[in-house]
Amino acid sequence: MTDDAYLFLLDDAAVRLGVPPAAVGDLACMETPAVRAWLDAQGTTATAPELRLLPPEETGSVPEGAERLPVPLSDEELSRVRGRTGPEAIARVEEQLLSYRDIADGRDELIGRALAAGVAPHRIVELTGEDPATVTAAAGG
Repeated sequence: MTDDAYLFLLDDAAVRLGVPPAAVGDLACMETPAVRAWLDAQGTTATAPELRLLPPEETGSVPEGAERLPVPLSDEELSRVRGRTGPEAIARVEEQLLSYRDIADGRDELIGRALAAGVAPHRIVELTGEDPATVTAAAGG
C-alpha cells in the first residue's frame, strides 16, 4: 500500500475502475508541473475519459502495465475521491436503483394517470425518457 493516490490511464474508457478526476472537482495536484508534464507525455488531458484516479487503499487495482502517476491529495480531496469510489458509492447507486425499481413498478399506472389528466403522449416521453412505444401501450394502443 502507498500513501499516494494514483492517476492512471485505462486502455478502455468503458471500464468502471476508479473515478475520472474531473468528476471529483478541483484537485490541486492536477495543476502541478509534474501532472501536467505526465499528461502531455501521455498525449492526454485532465478531462480525458480514460484518465482515472484511485485512493491509496485501492491502488493495487491499477491494471498491470497501465501508465500511472502517484499524486498526493489533501484530506478533503481524498474524502471526495473515496466518496466517488468504494463501497459507499456502490451502496448509494444500489439505493438509487432500488428507488427506480419502486418507481418503475408503478410506471404504467402513472403514465395512465398522466394521459387521463390530459398530458400529451409526446410530453410524457419528454418528461420521463420512456420509449414512445411504452407510452402508446399504456394509452391502450
